[in-house]
Amino acid sequence: MNPIILMFIAFLVLLFLKVPIAYALGISSLIYVLTSDVSIAIIPEKMFYGINSFTMVCIPSFMLAGNLMNSGGITKRIVEFCNVFVGHIRGSLAYINILASVMFAGISGTALADVASLGSMLIPAMKDEGYDDDFSVSITASTSVIGPIIPPSVPMVIAGTMTGISISKMFVGGIIPGLLMGIFFVIPTYIICKKKNYPKNERYSKSKKIKVIKNAIWAVIMPIILIGGILSGIFTATEASIVTVIYALIVGLFVYKDIKFKDVPIIFKNTIYSASSVIILVAIANLFAWILTVERIPQQIADGILNISTNYFIVIIIMNIILLFTGMFMESIAAIIIMFPVLLPVALSVGMNPIQFSIMAILNLMIGLVTPPVGLCLTTASQIGKVSVAKVLRANIAYYIVLFGVLITVSFIPQITTLLPEFVN
Repeated sequence: MNPIILMFIAFLVLLFLKVPIAYALGISSLIYVLTSDVSIAIIPEKMFYGINSFTMVCIPSFMLAGNLMNSGGITKRIVEFCNVFVGHIRGSLAYINILASVMFAGISGTALADVASLGSMLIPAMKDEGYDDDFSVSITASTSVIGPIIPPSVPMVIAGTMTGISISKMFVGGIIPGLLMGIFFVIPTYIICKKKNYPKNERYSKSKKIKVIKNAIWAVIMPIILIGGILSGIFTATEASIVTVIYALIVGLFVYKDIKFKDVPIIFKNTIYSASSVIILVAIANLFAWILTVERIPQQIADGILNISTNYFIVIIIMNIILLFTGMFMESIAAIIIMFPVLLPVALSVGMNPIQFSIMAILNLMIGLVTPPVGLCLTTASQIGKVSVAKVLRANIAYYIVLFGVLITVSFIPQITTLLPEFVN
């Protein structure tokens, strides 16, 4: 049997058996190497090549910053800060969920971090105040998609490393789409909260507002420093990740004092475990992507798409379908490494801006995180809220409409993603 066919069969079988994606990619790649004329020495070579990049420093750094900020009480203070502005509105906790996701997106860089940190705090609180459990889980899972779109973004770091596209420009290109998601999420939330008559909190007194804002100011200015530094050219995306870590450590230890010196080694240890799994996945996925390249799979797929149509709009629709389907089944980082080299040349051939394509592709894959059958953010939020995924899906229809609406906007209006990157050197 042809080695590439054997590899794909093995990969699909392993996915069906729910083998972790890194192992599925690694085992299927090994089968290809063993059944072809390729030297086995290519395995460590291509794995190392996949992670031998200075920009990869961003991944553990942003993950460490997120852990430091979560442990340092910054998540809690972001929620309190949001409560000052929307706490008096009916369905206040739902709006806090949206606003906190937008703000936390400028800190964590991953959707799962958003679900795990904000979800563990807000889902139980919403349920205790009388919000339906499926709605509480639905809005938490859906708004987590904002996390990797507004900078920093681990998926954008991976995409930039793979393709050579400027990570700083991708970061900035995600700001408007991320804010659009946050704004449009308000519309169904308003309708649902009004219809369900969800509770609202009492309006804060002026003195309490000032106290909460002063207490949260260190948490709030972090995204401003990060985005402002990149926009102004003071530091690159990689340097920004280091700045974020130092800032988070100082704030957690000396300002909020929620982190003790004895906690720091534990936080670093947990980050090492999390970051290692991502780095290993990147290394193995790079080997898999190299095999696809050697077998000219990207060119065949590109030719297949362009044989169907060379029309700009048709090609973008086809790419969206492919990316969305991939995101529904595959872990997002592995999907980026495999699909970007395949589809980027297609996008460029029809005149699509690479920044626009990158944001569109990542948004597709993030939507996959809240879409069955895998839907990692969806299942995580469901576990936190102790509610079935099927029940959450029914509640999530309105938010799917928002997500697909923003996806269509990003796909067909280039200025949404290309306007701000023009100001980045």
